[in-house]
Amino acid sequence: MKYQAGRTGRAFVAKFEDGEDFLQSLAGLARKEEIRCAVFFLVGGAKGGRVVLGPKGDEMPPEPVWGEIAGNSEMLGTGTIFWDETGPKAHLHMAAGRGESVKVGCLREKSRTFLVLEAVILEITGIDASRQVDPASGLALLRL
Repeated sequence: MKYQAGRTGRAFVAKFEDGEDFLQSLAGLARKEEIRCAVFFLVGGAKGGRVVLGPKGDEMPPEPVWGEIAGNSEMLGTGTIFWDETGPKAHLHMAAGRGESVKVGCLREKSRTFLVLEAVILEITGIDASRQVDPASGLALLRL
């Protein structure tokens, strides 16, 4: 395990509007405010989405199991923001459901707000971290 100790910096509260791409907007806020390292929490509604529901097996690089969040759903999620060479990247794990159908996974595509979605973003200062592609997995992983 590798780790660093930091401190809580600024706190942000954001409201995403119906139809807004919330992952893109989170990254835009991080760029505008120079948020280099943060944790965020989301609660509200999502319109569809494509999520990784886990790996198919134990091989490297992992082959993802893709799932769709069908239609409008209630959602709750938590994630991190770290930068790579192109800018800020939001990494979100979420649960979304409608009726008795619930999916949990890593949202990768089609992050659209349904009605309203609220975010609380807590900046972490004093950490030297970034996302870099790991050769073994092919994924952009946290590097300390």
